[in-house]
Amino acid sequence: MLGNLITRCLIMSFGYAYPAFECYKTVEKNRVEIEELRFWCQYWIIVAMLTVLERLGDVFVSWLPMYGEAKVALFIYLWYPKTRGTGYIYKTLLRPLVSKHETDIDMKLLELRARAWDLTVFYWQNFAQYGQTAFFQFLQYMAAQSSKMSKTTNETVNDQSNGSAPSSNLPLRKPSGKLKWPPEANGNDTTTTTNRSVSETMKSQKVVIQTQNQTDGGKVEEEEAGGKSSPTDKPRLRRKH
Repeated sequence: MLGNLITRCLIMSFGYAYPAFECYKTVEKNRVEIEELRFWCQYWIIVAMLTVLERLGDVFVSWLPMYGEAKVALFIYLWYPKTRGTGYIYKTLLRPLVSKHETDIDMKLLELRARAWDLTVFYWQNFAQYGQTAFFQFLQYMAAQSSKMSKTTNETVNDQSNGSAPSSNLPLRKPSGKLKWPPEANGNDTTTTTNRSVSETMKSQKVVIQTQNQTDGGKVEEEEAGGKSSPTDKPRLRRKH
């Protein structure tokens, strides 16, 4: 058995390339012979029918042995000058079958053509309607986005002109501790803090001085109540000259 690739190459050569060249020479003759031209027309009709049947029947009969070689032999049989099997197959098989069902085939083709046209128009209308709807939705979306952007820009310009910071959407949290809330926005915070610290320092010094004075006064009163000297005092020694 020949390989699949070799079989395909032989079919393309002996089934399509060589017959096409012979048909070209027949058409280009100065005096075209009707019988020769008729023969090649019949050949291409049979080849077209075989191609259609091949696409449908290869799945079921391609497993047969020598299937590819049989197709090559059939193509050669159709155009070979000594056999000329095209005329025999066309007159005995193809023409009686097609002539019997020609009217039905024409009606089916017209019906399929009408259905194809109706389906094309239907899908085209749906596509146009859907495209129009999507286009208008896109325009509305762009208009909404542009209005939001212009509104945000105007608010920012107004905030900058008023000298206030742009508002934030995040909620403010109250700080813990003894700090005042909300904080006072005053430019003299540093001066107030300095004055407060100085006054607190002066008060603390004053309290210390008063406490020392009270302590000294208490000691004087105790000495006056106890006599000339305290029993704990030691006598002073005089130096001899």
